[in-house]
Amino acid sequence: MAVRNSPTGRQLRLAIELRRLREHAGISIQEAAAMLGADRTMVSNMEAGRTTVSAERVRQLACHYQCPDEGLVEALASIADSRRAAHWWHEYRGKLPEGHLDISELEHHATLIRTAQTVHLPGLLQTEEHARAIFEFTVPKLSRLDVELRVAHRMGRQAILFGKQSTPYLGIIHEAALRLGFGGPEVARAQLEHLAKAADRPNITLLVIPFSAGAFHGAGQSVLYMEGEVPQLDTVQLDTALGATFVDAPTPLANYRSLLDLMEETALSPEASQNFIRSIAREI
Repeated sequence: MAVRNSPTGRQLRLAIELRRLREHAGISIQEAAAMLGADRTMVSNMEAGRTTVSAERVRQLACHYQCPDEGLVEALASIADSRRAAHWWHEYRGKLPEGHLDISELEHHATLIRTAQTVHLPGLLQTEEHARAIFEFTVPKLSRLDVELRVAHRMGRQAILFGKQSTPYLGIIHEAALRLGFGGPEVARAQLEHLAKAADRPNITLLVIPFSAGAFHGAGQSVLYMEGEVPQLDTVQLDTALGATFVDAPTPLANYRSLLDLMEETALSPEASQNFIRSIAREI
């Protein structure tokens, strides 16, 4: 197994899940190493994402740990199999923070994406001009090159919705995000029209929480929930002042699923939401 310097977020997730499988089986690192005929350093490196793991090794470990969940085991083996695959976002390695690339990777492999936004519009549904206006408001101010790199990367991410992949997508947007008007009236109007048009696609559902709904669960939060091949591989991404934060522990994932369900119940219907977005666009 080769040592690597910068595992991706998905590779780290594989490492975390291998550790969880071992711990759930009540097996120590030393015992796991003995089962493999190796030393404990090798197991530690696998569980820290410092070394690559083959699909065959994943299945071998799962067998040793007597994991009964075949779906989970095969999903983990699939992650191991994809470790050498080249993807479009790799061209941004070393040019953008790693969190940007991890989001691209997770979105690409997601079976369903749910998001809730109360201030910003969903990145996967932003126009180029709207995204550029947002990146020009960062503190400290980004260089023109860094802004354009982020805009290009954000546009590249959108292929999962508008390309051949057509990943199922549910976006919950508060009225505040619809009215902020980044980039001025023309950019804001074009952005809202883009949102309304996107909602016509069979894989995209948009729900609006209007001001008239009053207080609601999750107010002020920005949540991106990406479902994996099996529920254990779901991931939540949160925006913070220091960049993207990823959540994958079972209890927080369950809480975020409940939160999104509650926000969905508060929102307008898909048809009413689409009409609401168009009405704001006409007001600008």
